[in-house]
This record gives sequence, structure tokens and C-alpha cells, in this order.
Amino acid sequence: MNPWLLLIIPIASAVIIQLGLKRNATASALLSTLSVASTFLISYLLLGKELSAAPIEWINIAGLQLDIGLQLDSLSKGMMIVVTAIGMLVHVFSLGYMKDDEAKARYFGCLSLFMFSMTGIVLASNFVMMFIFWELVGLSSYLLIGHWYHKNSAADAAKKAFLTNRIGDFGFMIGILMLWGIMGTVVFADMDGSKLSLLCTCLTGTVVLLIFCGAVGKSAQLPLHVWLPDAMEGPTPVSALIHAATMVAAGVYMMARLFLSLGITPDTAELIGSAPQVIAWVGAITSLLAALMATQQNDIKKILAYSTLSQLGYMVMAVGLVDANAGMFHLYTHAWFKALLFLGSGAVIYACHHEQDIWKMGGLFGKMKITAITFIIGTMALTAVPGTSGFFSKEGILHAAHENNQALFYIAVIVAALTTFYMFRLIFVAFFGKAKNEHAEHAKEVAPVMWIPLALLAIMAFASPFLGKLIPATEGYHPHLGFEINVVTIASLLAFAVGFIAALILYKGKTSDPVNIPLFRNKFYFDELYAWIIKIFQDALAAIVHFFDAFIINAMIIGGLSRSAVGIGNIFRRYAQSGSISGYAFLMAVGALLVIFFTVFASK
Repeated sequence: MNPWLLLIIPIASAVIIQLGLKRNATASALLSTLSVASTFLISYLLLGKELSAAPIEWINIAGLQLDIGLQLDSLSKGMMIVVTAIGMLVHVFSLGYMKDDEAKARYFGCLSLFMFSMTGIVLASNFVMMFIFWELVGLSSYLLIGHWYHKNSAADAAKKAFLTNRIGDFGFMIGILMLWGIMGTVVFADMDGSKLSLLCTCLTGTVVLLIFCGAVGKSAQLPLHVWLPDAMEGPTPVSALIHAATMVAAGVYMMARLFLSLGITPDTAELIGSAPQVIAWVGAITSLLAALMATQQNDIKKILAYSTLSQLGYMVMAVGLVDANAGMFHLYTHAWFKALLFLGSGAVIYACHHEQDIWKMGGLFGKMKITAITFIIGTMALTAVPGTSGFFSKEGILHAAHENNQALFYIAVIVAALTTFYMFRLIFVAFFGKAKNEHAEHAKEVAPVMWIPLALLAIMAFASPFLGKLIPATEGYHPHLGFEINVVTIASLLAFAVGFIAALILYKGKTSDPVNIPLFRNKFYFDELYAWIIKIFQDALAAIVHFFDAFIINAMIIGGLSRSAVGIGNIFRRYAQSGSISGYAFLMAVGALLVIFFTVFASK
């Protein structure tokens, strides 16, 4: 089995759709779906096999040699299973969800491009190759988020995601260059972490934090988190793909790859100074603030979006606690149940005629039993009910926090309680009680092409921990899948109980929100703050540019030169072109004398 097919198949699908099948929506959809199914099959066949792919020479200039190669280890193989499997289910779901869309062919072409880009990130053997695909993922997400570009909100959301990520990517690029200067290579397999001991921790920590900037952008961590909720403007299957297993997971995967390549462990973490603590606190604060924002959102997709932000904060915190295995294990499990929740929300929105406000739903459990049951299973996994995948992976992160930083542990427990609260708020309002409008009253179960992926993902909400056991982030890692009564487990169960009881008391049978916290509903006013900052800088920059344009360039340079030319022309016009014959004779005599002087006297 040639591993290069993992890259060739999706890009071939995207090119064929764009150049040959753009007018045939059905053929485009089938080709894109078959391509992702093929890559999933190849990824599955690669498990347990020791294969290598011959690199392709790309750059060899002045000591810099870069190849286009594939990194085929347990970390990349495991990530490929998640990416391709969930990508395949999203494609199948899209066959039903997007069946009447006017730009269906373009949609599936962009999906194939997205799968190619994400596959490149996962399989890249060096940071430069990863960065190229990193930018391609940004392009793909821009195209998919703005799929319905005729809506101003969708076009603005796509631009916001693209530009926000560029801020993080700028730091990422500088970090890659600095890492090359330190290591002499950007190839993951050739990095020697022992070289870090020869440098000051201030420098090495700065390099790690600059690379982390890329993860802050892609994984939507504070302060670059603002793009992710707005990304809900894209079709719901796109939201599932971005939030579950691909784009936002890339940052966590990249940091795990960096720590693995440099050999950063709890014993060697001092080599990068305080960088791990900064990373852990960024993740923890992001997780807490996103959970608080989610408690007051009414859009079903935005509730899940802030949930994704919060769970990504968990994963980043685990990486900062120098436990990349715990972070990656939660990434594996979270991918399945978050894809389930997003696709489930898509089924609800589809059945309710594209209504997304949970306060305009209600009573859906009796009308959409398969969707409701699978959605509740996904919620159980997200809220870490014992026996579900989320319980095992979240316990790993809580244990890491409990052993290394008590403050982070308490924050993680509070976030767990908030997660239970806002998710069961969603369920009580949307799926139970009375229907709150006509669309909810007449909702019915979606077609099998949409609920079969939900059923498969619901199974994985229980089975995915065993997948994580088969494909660890590092060789020899085996996540704990048992149930033991200890401080961490008790704290987790108490957090679930507090969140569930609070949601039950406040929201069961309610037709309007009894809680009103504008600070949380308005997302801590981050968007307004950024708009104010941008306006100030934009206005200041416009004033500076206007000054240079009006007074320096126009008045002094262009205006000065033009006035000088006019003045000199006036002088010649008045004295050299006066019309006086005696004047012309005088000038001719002066010219003759000058010619004689330069030819006779100056030559000597």
C-alpha cells in the first residue's frame, strides 16, 4: 500500500471536481465521498504496519535541504484514522443535508481540498511542509465557512477566520525559523532536543511560545478565539468537520508533534523555561471563559462552538502540563462525540426548517427519537458520564492537573460542572417540554443518510477509548480505562451532579431563559473590544497616511517638483523665448564663446 495515495486521492478529487465536474453536482458529491472513503481504508490498512515513504527532494540550497516526506508513526497514523473516518461520515451526512444546495459541486470540491490540506498537516515530515499545508487549511476553511457568500454574515465570518489565523501564523513562522537556527533542521525525525541544554531557557521558551502562536490561531485559544463561533455561518457539516477532527485539532496535534520531536518530558521540561506553564494557563483560561460564554448562548451551533473552545482549552492545558498523551487521547475521543453533536444539531436544524434558536424548538424528543437519543449520548460523553469515552479521556487530563498544578485542577473541575450545565440546558430546552413554534411542532426524523452517521458516531462515543488505546500518541502509552474511586473521580462526579441539577432546576419546562448575564451572552465583549482597537488603529493609520499623502508627497515632493518645473520654464520662457532679435543674437554669441572656450582652453 503506497502511503502517498493519502495525499494524491483527495487533491485529485478536488481538481477533477473543479475542472471537470463543476456542473454535475451528483457526480461531484459521489467522487468526493469515494475519495475520503478510500483514504480511510488506506489509513486503516496502515495501522500496525512499519512502512516508510521515499521522500521527494524539494529544496537543497546553501545547506538547507528539505524533502516532501511522510511521517508515518503512531501519532500520525492515529490522527489519520480520526480525520478520515469523521471526514467520511461528514461527507455521507452532507449527501442529505446539502442535496438541494445550488453550489453542491463547489461544496464537495472544497471538502476534498480541505481533506487534502489536513492530511498534509498530519503526515508532514518537517515544519516547512506542515506550514504550507497549515496555510492551505486556512484557505480551505475560508472557502467552506463562506460557502453561502451571498450572506454578508458568512462572508464576514470567512474573512474573520482567515485574518485571525494569519496573526497566529506570523508567530508560528518566526518560531519555525528560530527553531531551524537552533537545531539546524526542521525535519521532525532529525531534531536533537539535547541542543536545547546549550541555550538559555529564555530563548528556547520563546521559540516554543512562538510556535505555539500557530496553535493559538488554529485551535482558537485566547486571545485569537473570536473566529471560531462565527465559523458557524458555514453549513453545519462544515462545522462538524472543523470543530471535531480537523482544523481546530491541528494546533494540539502540532504541539504534541513538537514536544515529541524535541523529547520534552516532565523530566526535561525545564529546558524550555516557563513556556509549558504559559501554555497550560492559556488553555485553562480559554476553557473557563468559553464555558461561561456557552451558558448564555441560544444558537444551538454556537453553544457547541463554545463547547469546542472549552474542550480545546482542556487539550492545550494537558500539553502545557507536559502530558501530550493525555491531550491527544482527549482529542481522539472528543472528535467522535463532538462530530456527533454537530451533525445532530444539523439534523435538528434541518428538521426545524433551518431554525437554530433553542428557544424556538422544544418537544423534539418525541418527533426525532434517533437524533435525540444519539444527541443525548454525545452529551453524556462530553459531560464525562462514567462509561463513555469522555469520562476516560477527561479523567486523564484531570489527573495530570491534580498531580502538577492544583489551581489548574480546580479550574478544570469548574469547567466540567459548567459543561454539564450548558449542555443539559440545551437538551431540556430543545428536546423536551412543548414545541415553541410551528417548525418544531411539525419536525420529523431525518432520512437514513443523515441518521446512520449519527448512530455510528454514537457507538464510537463509547468505543473510541479502545481506539485511543490502539493508536497512542507515543509508543508504549496505554490510557487508563478503569474506574477507581479517588479524589479526581469524586471531583468529576460532583461536577456532573452540580451541573445537571442546576440545569434541571432552572430549565426543565421553561419557555424563556430565567438567567440573564449580559457579560456571558456578549462573550465578555471581546468582539467589541477588538472592533474598537481596530477602529482606533485604522483611523490613526488613515490620518498618518493622509498627512504623508497631502503634505509630504503631494505638497512637497510632487507639488514642489511641479512648481520648480513651472518656475524654470517661466524663466526660459521670459528670457530665452522673448521674441527679441537682439536677445537671440546675444545668446548665440555667448554660446559661440562657450564652445570656443571648451574646445580650445579646456582641452589643455
